[in-house]
Amino acid sequence: MFDNLTERLGKTLKNLKGQGRLTEENIKETLREVRMALLEADVALPVVTAFIDKIKERALGQEVQSSLSPGQAMIKVVQAEMINVMGEANEGLGLRANPPAIILMAGLQGAGKTTTVAKLGRWLQATQKKKVGVVSADIYRPAAIKQLETLANDLSLEFFPSDTSQKPVDIANNAIDAAKKKFLDVVIVDTAGRLHIDDEMMSEIKDLHAAINPVETLFVVDSMTGQDAAKTAKAFDEALPLTGVVLTKADGDARGGAALSIRHITGKPIKFIGTGEKTDALELFHPDRIASRILGMGDMLSLIEEIEQKADRKKAEKLAKKIQKGKSFDFEDLREQLLQMQNMGGVGAMLDKLPGMSNVPQNMKDKVNDKELARQIAVINSMTAQERRYPDLIKGNRKKRIAAGCGQELQDVNRVLKQHKMMAKMMKKFKKGNMANMMRGMKSNMRGMPM
Repeated sequence: MFDNLTERLGKTLKNLKGQGRLTEENIKETLREVRMALLEADVALPVVTAFIDKIKERALGQEVQSSLSPGQAMIKVVQAEMINVMGEANEGLGLRANPPAIILMAGLQGAGKTTTVAKLGRWLQATQKKKVGVVSADIYRPAAIKQLETLANDLSLEFFPSDTSQKPVDIANNAIDAAKKKFLDVVIVDTAGRLHIDDEMMSEIKDLHAAINPVETLFVVDSMTGQDAAKTAKAFDEALPLTGVVLTKADGDARGGAALSIRHITGKPIKFIGTGEKTDALELFHPDRIASRILGMGDMLSLIEEIEQKADRKKAEKLAKKIQKGKSFDFEDLREQLLQMQNMGGVGAMLDKLPGMSNVPQNMKDKVNDKELARQIAVINSMTAQERRYPDLIKGNRKKRIAAGCGQELQDVNRVLKQHKMMAKMMKKFKKGNMANMMRGMKSNMRGMPM
């Protein structure tokens, strides 16, 4: 996410190393490079101009601590201004209303609006313990209605049927009436998208908004459209009283122009960010955490929250007890760890949140992918139950059979065996309770681990 901007800013800010202090002369070139990095990231020009002016003012003012090096001081200033541009803190959903609270979703076609409706429903259900209903008022695309029905059924959300012969206002009102009878907490209304903004679309969504009076009106926009995302959000805001923005497809956006432009241009907060195709790939938008990610400082808070939400605590405790009793770490345990990693969005999603990943060469990052994770699970699935329990049995012909069973090469099987040995060594150190030893072991294993 935002890799290009992260890499460019990282190189630029490193150039201040060796300077005694920040002066107008030595930050001039840095500011020029930061400006170019932001423009290449497709950040809107008014945002870039204001951003650079503020950085210059802060860097040459009294805000820089004497204990920091010029490079550290500049990173601190840039981070603070990024947070300021994107909003000081996350602004959650305001759902205080007589149930059901109504959320209206707006946006252009192709922005991922219908998927976001389902993701938001799942998020409200999983983290806020809300009973959620969804309905599609998109009378132009029968496929959108069917898509939402499928997603709702998969996620155990209440789905209210609709068809293309009905009026959007009637569809929404019928769903709200039905939700009241079922004592639902929230109803999310999906609306029709168009390929571009037109008068007919705006008139229709204005009428719908007036009829249902939602507590939240969220604009869903594709982050890969860069500063155009901010311009489209502004056009919608002039027609509708938007309460916030949902930025989608951020996992595929290497630039970050939309994230840095929207708040400044529209005055509306980004409330959520979509980070993948899976229905759990929706996060609250925390400006401070996103600024840290852009500057290559990682986002450990989001990673910890994700682990707490998605990791199976019972299975983790069961493994810990097993190791503490002196039992060995087998392939069943390794498979469980790999599956847990998959559930958390895969390796890429986790690495994105780790500090210092901007310093890792791109060719190394490319080798760490979720296809490798799936291959490793396939190798373990090809083993017999006995082989998974007693890894030392796997030699010679057994390796060949395992490789043939999962359609992999012999070297792939050897790689998984080697990885298991490394993990088993680490687990032994964990059993001894020597955390320092375990951390040293993890470091050396990471250096030798086949990516």
